[in-house]
Amino acid sequence: MLIDSSNKDAAGIFRIALGIEYKGSRYSGFQRQAFGVPSIQEALEVALTKVAGGHEIALRCAGRTDSLVHASGQVVHFDTSIERSMHSWVMGANANLPADISVTWARRMPAHFDARFSAVARRYRYVIYNDPIRPAHMAEEVTWNHRPLDLERMQEAARYLVGTHDFSAFRAQQCQAKSPIKTVHHLHLLRYGRLIIIDVRANAFLHHMVRNFAGVLMTIGTKERPAIWAQEILESRLRKKGGITAHPYGLYLVGVEYPEEFQMPERFLGPHFLSGLPDCFD
Repeated sequence: MLIDSSNKDAAGIFRIALGIEYKGSRYSGFQRQAFGVPSIQEALEVALTKVAGGHEIALRCAGRTDSLVHASGQVVHFDTSIERSMHSWVMGANANLPADISVTWARRMPAHFDARFSAVARRYRYVIYNDPIRPAHMAEEVTWNHRPLDLERMQEAARYLVGTHDFSAFRAQQCQAKSPIKTVHHLHLLRYGRLIIIDVRANAFLHHMVRNFAGVLMTIGTKERPAIWAQEILESRLRKKGGITAHPYGLYLVGVEYPEEFQMPERFLGPHFLSGLPDCFD
């Protein structure tokens, strides 16, 4: 259950935040779906309800990731009157979750904390496996591109997308955001062996925004289009000018940032196979 914060303390209700990571390959996205359609939210709520002794748990998340999308830094919160240690929320949930979802930390939060609305920035990584041969391993955790990609061209194009802009050309038609104007704080690219990582941090994201960035940057990386094409798409404000939407497999929600007052636990950004990668790079 989620309780109005003004009545929470008086009712003996606690607000708990959790860090979550998951492989989204067999789920229809984070948000609970129709009966019989698997979602991350449903799996978590079922597991946490068991930890709470059958008292129903309802979650709010920082980012409603799409079908097949992964996360190493998702944040959720819930309200409950059931007292458990933070260790018990973590270990008890993990004991009842499938192997492709894990709770990484738990923290009791003040009444005004909200996993979604208290967030000040979010960060995604899009991982491309660039090799002529498709990968047998991590096949559902990276996007495969068999054509050689020119990283310098992609980096040049990415610079046009940094800053505060109208990103209408990079939003899905079904996007429900009130405004297409967002601020991209950074958009870095790095080659890491056969992997190319797109790392993007913004105050908020539109539906499919990162996947549309990736589709445009890969097209430029194959030399089908010049780097300036990214700016032309941005200025057009027309989705039809923006090319294909990249596959969801390579996309990870790796971090959600909050004001310092909430003292959120820190973990590496992920995903796990990138644990040696520096947190910041150009």
